[in-house]
Amino acid sequence: MIIGCPREIKPQEFRVGLTPNAAGEAIAHGHAVLVESNAGAGSGFPDSAYTAAGAEIVGEAKEIFERADLVVKVKEPQAPERKMLREGQVLFTYLHLAPDPEQTRDLMASGCTAIAYETVTDERGGLPLLAPMSEVAGRLAPQVGAWTLQKANGGRGVLMGGVPGVGPARVVVIGGGVVGTHAARVAAGMGADVTVLDRSLSRLRYLDDVFGRQFKNQYSTAGATAELVAEADLVVGAVLIPGAAAPKLISRAQLSEMKPGAALVDVAIDQGGCFETSKPTTHADPIYEVDGIMHYCVANMPGAVARTSTIALGNATLPYLLELADKGWRKACEDDPHLLNGLNVHAGQLTYYAVGKALGIDVLSPGLALKH
Repeated sequence: MIIGCPREIKPQEFRVGLTPNAAGEAIAHGHAVLVESNAGAGSGFPDSAYTAAGAEIVGEAKEIFERADLVVKVKEPQAPERKMLREGQVLFTYLHLAPDPEQTRDLMASGCTAIAYETVTDERGGLPLLAPMSEVAGRLAPQVGAWTLQKANGGRGVLMGGVPGVGPARVVVIGGGVVGTHAARVAAGMGADVTVLDRSLSRLRYLDDVFGRQFKNQYSTAGATAELVAEADLVVGAVLIPGAAAPKLISRAQLSEMKPGAALVDVAIDQGGCFETSKPTTHADPIYEVDGIMHYCVANMPGAVARTSTIALGNATLPYLLELADKGWRKACEDDPHLLNGLNVHAGQLTYYAVGKALGIDVLSPGLALKH
């Protein structure tokens, strides 16, 4: 099989879908690997590292899409890339289709088979290809939140850990999953007063058992959320419904109850965001203000630490990539129902229920898609 890795073209996206080590593994399995020139430069992987692994460097993305049977990326294909996808081609990347009807329509029109990292599952009910980037984004959230809180950036001018005689920042993390846990750990490590909100009592017990008094936790209700948010200096939105649009947990009306200059960091922005006033931003212009509240809503946060993120993502995706290449997507998905859960689009049909529900599009069962 021919595996192709184009350079990412989303603004300020420095990650790459294939590391040189992953390319070498695929080549050792008997596959050909095409990598667009300078695709890995932003992550610290020069073209020479890929050629040393046995990959072929090509000059333009067009050639990647023309020749590759399996296209491996990081971010969702941008409009020019979607025009190059073709019937029968397999796309393996993050998609985040629920808040993106235009991308969904284009993928369906292309006839390609699109497998989304973020909906592949494991035997424990986890999301193994989303987890690495959730870990990175969670650990980044307090870091960028602390930066947003600086007065020069429009924030309250509050130091996360305070100093002797001055209390620390109050941080509220909405969601106790992978993102929320890592955000809470780092914020607490910075000395902040941290509370995690979640609706799962078993998850709250886990956090209490594992982290003890490093940070507090509380059952999430609308009232509890409103009360804590009103007193917060920094709120991290870390709620995930796999494949679906994120729920809106803070309304615009609630902003008036918050402290002027408080910061919102919306890690759920890839799925539409969990604050009513959220809109995607980029690393070049990451923050904006609404009603005196600062919003940080960068849609590819892990891209800021591209080398760490690329290696972490590659470690997780490589086994699935090899399965897809060795067996073909049908056999790989037949053998692994968790990989089949990653199937979002096939041959003009949407195959992921949560996306169909969010966008009002009829869905073909993934099991039936295997037969088409």
